[in-house]
Amino acid sequence: MDGDGVFIGKGEKGEFLDLRLANRHGLISGATGTGKTVTLQILAEGFSRAGVPVFLSDVKGDLSGISQPGALQPFLHERAAAIGLADYGPDVFPVTFWDLFGKQGHPVRTTISEMGPLLLSRLLELNDTQEGVLNIAFRVADDEGLLLLDLKDLRSLLVFVAENARDLGAAYGNISPASVGAIQRRLLVLETQGAKQFFGEPALKLEDFLRCDDDGRGFINVLAADKLMQSPRLYGTFLLWLLSELFEDLPETGDPEKPKLVFFFDEAHLLFRDAPRPLVDKVEQVVRLIRSKGVGVYFVTQNPTDVPDAVLGQLGNRFQHALRAFTPRDRKAVRAAGDTFRQNPAFDAADVIPELGIGEALVSTLMKKGVPSVVQRTLIRPPASRLGPAKPAERRMVMAGSPVAGVYDQAIDRRSAYEILDERAARMAEAAQAEAARKARAAEKAKAAPRPGNRQSAGEAFFKSTLRSIGRVLGRELVRGILGSLRR
Repeated sequence: MDGDGVFIGKGEKGEFLDLRLANRHGLISGATGTGKTVTLQILAEGFSRAGVPVFLSDVKGDLSGISQPGALQPFLHERAAAIGLADYGPDVFPVTFWDLFGKQGHPVRTTISEMGPLLLSRLLELNDTQEGVLNIAFRVADDEGLLLLDLKDLRSLLVFVAENARDLGAAYGNISPASVGAIQRRLLVLETQGAKQFFGEPALKLEDFLRCDDDGRGFINVLAADKLMQSPRLYGTFLLWLLSELFEDLPETGDPEKPKLVFFFDEAHLLFRDAPRPLVDKVEQVVRLIRSKGVGVYFVTQNPTDVPDAVLGQLGNRFQHALRAFTPRDRKAVRAAGDTFRQNPAFDAADVIPELGIGEALVSTLMKKGVPSVVQRTLIRPPASRLGPAKPAERRMVMAGSPVAGVYDQAIDRRSAYEILDERAARMAEAAQAEAARKARAAEKAKAAPRPGNRQSAGEAFFKSTLRSIGRVLGRELVRGILGSLRR
C-alpha cells in the first residue's frame, strides 16, 4: 500500500506521506511509551521500500530489530486487519550498523578539521574567550599547513600556540595561556568520554549513507546510540555535524520525486538544551536549506515545545502521540501542540491528544503545494520488521555482510600536526643541544689556554725599579730648576 507514498495508518481514511514532500521535514512527538519508536520504524520501512536511504539513531537499542523479519504476533495481525492492510507480513530491510565507539557497528569517524571550531567549541562547552583562542589555533594550523585529524593533533597544536603566544599574538590576537589550559582540560574530559575513537581516519564518506541494495531498497543506517546517550553533548554535536556535512556536500536538487536521504533525529531536545544562540541559528539555517539538497529531517522528541519555534515552523509533516496533562503546565503544552495542526471540524485536537492510545496518533502531512492536510486521528500501521532488538549474533552477521565491512574497521594514523610539530620540536632540541655543546667546548678550550702570571721575575723587578729611580731624580732636578729660577 505504499504506491501513493509511505503508508502510515488509517483513521477515517488511509493516511500517506507523499514522497515528493517528504523532504519538507517532520516531527514525531509524544510521551514515553505511546508509540513514537514504532512510528519511526514504519516510516523508515516505507522509505526503504521506496528506495530512499534512511539514517536513524537507536537510542534505546530496540531499533536494531529493523534488520530482522517481524514475528507473526496476533496483536500485529489484528492491527493490520483493523486498518485494512491485507498484504501484511514479515519483511526484511537492508541495514548498516554504525557506532561512534566501534562496538555495535562500523566505526564512524570525522577529523578535527571537518568538525571545525564552532561545533568543537559547542562540544567542549567553551566560553567566548576560549572559543576565540580555538579559532586562532585553527587559523594557525591553516597557515602552517598542519593537518588536524585527531585529538593528539589538536593537543600538539595548542601546546605550540601556547609556547609561541607572544609571537603569534601580534598576527592573530591575544592568546591567553589560561584559555589554552582550559581547552586542554576539556579535551581530556572529552577523551575520557570515548570521543577519541570519533576523531581520526578513515573518515566517513557520506555516499556510504546513500546506498540502495540490489532490489532498489534504501539502506537503513542505524547508529547505536544507547552508550552515546551517556555523553549527550557528543551525541547532539555529532548529529549536527552530520547534517552540516550533508548540506555542504550534496548538490542542489530542487523538489525531487523522492528524498535522497531521510534523517531521524531521536531525543532531539538534546540538540537544543542549553545551546548558545549561534548554534541554534546554525541548526535553523541547515534545516531550512537542506531540503533543497533532497534531505528530509525528522525530529523525534517528547514534546513539540522541545524544538525552538524557528525550527518547529519548518516541520510540515506531524505525528503527534499522546501527551499527559496532569499539571497546568502540561495542559498548556497539550494546547500548544493541538494548535499547531490544521484543525478537523469533527474534534478539538488539544482535547484528543491526552486520550490517544498506544500506537495511535494525530497525523497531518503535506499535500500538493505544501498545504498541510486536516489532522486525522490515526491507527499507526504495524511494522513488518521485528519489534525489539536484534541479538548480538544477528547484529554481527549483518555487519559481516555489510557493503562497508572492512572499510572503516581499522583506524589509520597518518602524518599530521602531531608528527610535524613533534619533528619540529625534536630538530629544535637537537639544535639547542648542539649549541650547548659548542659553548661547552669553547669554555673548556678557554680554560685550558695558559694565562699571564701576576708575579714578576727578578730582572723585571730590577728594570722597573731603575726606571722609577731615574724618574724620581729627574723629577726632583726639574722641580728644583723651576723653583731656583723663581727665586731669582
